[in-house]
Amino acid sequence: MKKYPCQRRAVHTWVDSIGGKRHLVISPSTEEPCTEITLGTAADVDAAVAAAREAFKTWSLSTREERLALMERIVEEFKKRIPDLARSLSSEMGAPISLASTRQVGAGIGGFLGTMEALKDFAFTERHGPNLVAYEPIGVVGMITPWNWPLNQIALKVAPALAGGNTMVLKPSEECPGNAAILAEIMDAAGVPPGVFNLVQGDGAGVGTAIAAHKDIEMVSFTGSTRAGILVAKSAADTVKRVHQELGGKSPNLVLPGSDLAAFLPATASGVLVNSGQSCIAPTRILVHKDQEAEAVGLIKNLFASTEVGDPLEEGTHIGPVVNKAQYAKIQDLIQSAIDEGATLETGGTGLPSNVNRGYYIRPTVFSGVTPDMRIAKEETFGPVATVFRYDTLDQAIEMANDTEYGLSAVISGDPAAALSVAGKLRAGMVAVNDWAPQPGAPFGGYKQSGNGREAGLFGLKDFMEVKSITGIPA
Repeated sequence: MKKYPCQRRAVHTWVDSIGGKRHLVISPSTEEPCTEITLGTAADVDAAVAAAREAFKTWSLSTREERLALMERIVEEFKKRIPDLARSLSSEMGAPISLASTRQVGAGIGGFLGTMEALKDFAFTERHGPNLVAYEPIGVVGMITPWNWPLNQIALKVAPALAGGNTMVLKPSEECPGNAAILAEIMDAAGVPPGVFNLVQGDGAGVGTAIAAHKDIEMVSFTGSTRAGILVAKSAADTVKRVHQELGGKSPNLVLPGSDLAAFLPATASGVLVNSGQSCIAPTRILVHKDQEAEAVGLIKNLFASTEVGDPLEEGTHIGPVVNKAQYAKIQDLIQSAIDEGATLETGGTGLPSNVNRGYYIRPTVFSGVTPDMRIAKEETFGPVATVFRYDTLDQAIEMANDTEYGLSAVISGDPAAALSVAGKLRAGMVAVNDWAPQPGAPFGGYKQSGNGREAGLFGLKDFMEVKSITGIPA
């Protein structure tokens, strides 16, 4: 079992927690402990914030060139630790090692590379008529990140915070903490100045709440469920800090009428399987025209039925388990609810796959005949479960796509030229045509209850900076 030092505040120093308690991370593939950490306390957050505030005095004055050089070193150190990071992710949250070492770790590296690209030509001052507008560091940023794509979400906060001249306190998910501890070692090896990056392991009720409410943290950036995001915003309200959120999703996959299903649908429907469906942008609601319903269901059924489930520590194209027992139980309950409410089970269903006898594995599942009033049509599933809806007209399909409290992302499958006119009618922060994942550098974030603000690239960099207007300065 991997054990990590207690808490890390100023880079270069691992320190004991002030009153924290030990926590065992249970591997979702074996149901046995795989990692041991200390859940920190509010006192640990106080100490980390103090270190960050002191470091801000000098890091906020660093130059563009110094920040770029530091991030280049971070990327190089990141690459050296790919095997360690991948093993940690596979053990703790179940990402197959092949996926973990490529897309999972690659997303983390990509977050730094995209920010570096934005920083290279970023205008820290702009002229707007007689006014000068300056972009400046916010101060100390609190970061609370999830377990499903952990390095991606950490990098999309840490990189722009560094690039903007901020210092930070990071609380990763206690469900998948090892990668963040390795990242702290990467930051140390890259020469991040003491106090600029601070890691405090912990849970949401303890460390997360302390970060959100802390009077000396000027911004909190949170990625997670909408339920938890609301609690973070309420905790932050008393100090009127900036609240930056990327929350839940229930993304539609609108298949345009008359589309070549064999050409377009596999690439988008597979987004429900990647990472065992544990993606906030997974396009689980597949909307197909009534004339193509049978063909679409057949294609999706074959895709899911042929997807293997297996040990995440083995190389391969299979999918692994979901992260923990609670998630497993929730997904099983949603699958059963769809059966009870009259949806047609095409493949999969409740219970473990036939080739495993332990672990939190979900059978890749497809339902047809799903209607908008069903629970599985409304609630975020976060597992390898696709739901197929039938529509009569394109206008009806657009209305169905928008019929959700979320608005993170949407997918359109079909002719790209025809997709353009539909994209503008979808109430989502991101629209992908014939793909399900966002492209590097594109702003990441959503409408409605999917959050506030954007991450990645130029827009992510701006969201981690303050805007100051200066008047009376000659041009």
